[in-house]
Amino acid sequence: MKKILVAGAGISGKNACGLLLAQGRPVILYDGDSGKDAEALRKEFAPEADLEVVLGELTETVLAEAELCVVSPGIPQDSPVMEAVRAAGLPVWSEIELAYSVARGRLAAITGTNGKTTTTALLGEICRDYYPSVFVVGNIGNAYTREAAKTREDSVTVAEVSSFQLETIVSFHPQVSAVLNITPDHLNRHKTMEIYAQAKESVTKNQTKEDVCVLNYEDARLREFAPACPARVLFFSSARELPEGAWLAGEELWLCLDGKQERICGVHELNLLGRHNYENVMAAVLMAVSLGVPLSSVRETLRRFQAVEHRIEFVEEKNGVAYYNDSKGTNPDAAIQAIRAMERPTVLLGGGYDKGGEFDEWIQAFDGKVKLLILMGATAARIAETAKRLGVEQIAVVDSLEEAVTLAARTAEPGEAVLLSPACASWGMFPNYEVRGRIFKELVHEL
Repeated sequence: MKKILVAGAGISGKNACGLLLAQGRPVILYDGDSGKDAEALRKEFAPEADLEVVLGELTETVLAEAELCVVSPGIPQDSPVMEAVRAAGLPVWSEIELAYSVARGRLAAITGTNGKTTTTALLGEICRDYYPSVFVVGNIGNAYTREAAKTREDSVTVAEVSSFQLETIVSFHPQVSAVLNITPDHLNRHKTMEIYAQAKESVTKNQTKEDVCVLNYEDARLREFAPACPARVLFFSSARELPEGAWLAGEELWLCLDGKQERICGVHELNLLGRHNYENVMAAVLMAVSLGVPLSSVRETLRRFQAVEHRIEFVEEKNGVAYYNDSKGTNPDAAIQAIRAMERPTVLLGGGYDKGGEFDEWIQAFDGKVKLLILMGATAARIAETAKRLGVEQIAVVDSLEEAVTLAARTAEPGEAVLLSPACASWGMFPNYEVRGRIFKELVHEL
């Protein structure tokens, strides 16, 4: 039996190995970092597991032993490793494609630049409150490959999927999908907005008219995509009433399907702040009812659901100042939603790893709310330059998050807010946005 090559020995790769080995498939786990400990990696699996660990160079000999490559999302498709894999004639699957090949039951898949985690968590809760077997997987922190073998014919799997994962799907086929929005992000990887948008839209590529795709009507790119979408399209809108779909009217959310119009709920019944979150709620509602959950059950879950960690998460009030953790605001569009949700003068903490995006629209969205912009990380100088050009004068540049929180606490007055919403990835200063957000919360609690 030929082996399966798993490229990348991170969390995604290890979970892919675990699933393959459980299915009785021999595996080669490859990682380009020759400094990793091959023996330690090998010991993470059972001694009898048919697993070979290869580090450093990916040789033709190793490639000749394999019949398929499962690639971790962090490995670019134009990297030398993937070029070698394709030159060897190996089919390439993403981790979500592998999981899908094993999983049973129905699948709901959510993608988009922003709002994926909140929408996935909310839809997962709605489904858990109604169905007996529900799995919430993907970029939300629980690998699909870890859960796929546990699914049953009556299971519902709710998956948050990224553009990186969607680049290498083959048969991946959700019965219900959603593309929440498409704004500039990951252009250092995808190179152009067109390629990035196509990756997101490919979540629908195996869908049929029997399936449903939920799209944001206020995203011009998605309105343009809708006629080409192979699934039945249901729109949501935060700006206008729709003949079918979901919309925000004043402070109430409405739903109309098959000619039947119903009120979903009022926004003040939700524990979520901001127009972008009302969009996430509408997307989750449309997906839930498309999966057969009654609106009465949906409403009950909506009233209980709390914001996900790191997404405009209220941390604490200290000396009359409210602190919010939006560490998951890793691009300008996400950070725009966070500053729009603030209803008081705000000290804003931003900056981090440079993914190649522009910051003009983010700065313009401050709308007089930002009392002081505190910047850190690789993008600090570039953001500061943009902010000054756009008329923002109150700017400070610091070397660490600890210094930023200390300065924010000294600056903010009772009745004001401090918001960590970096508009940038965490890399270079932190391993990921979760660590950045948790350190921020610890620093706030210690004030």
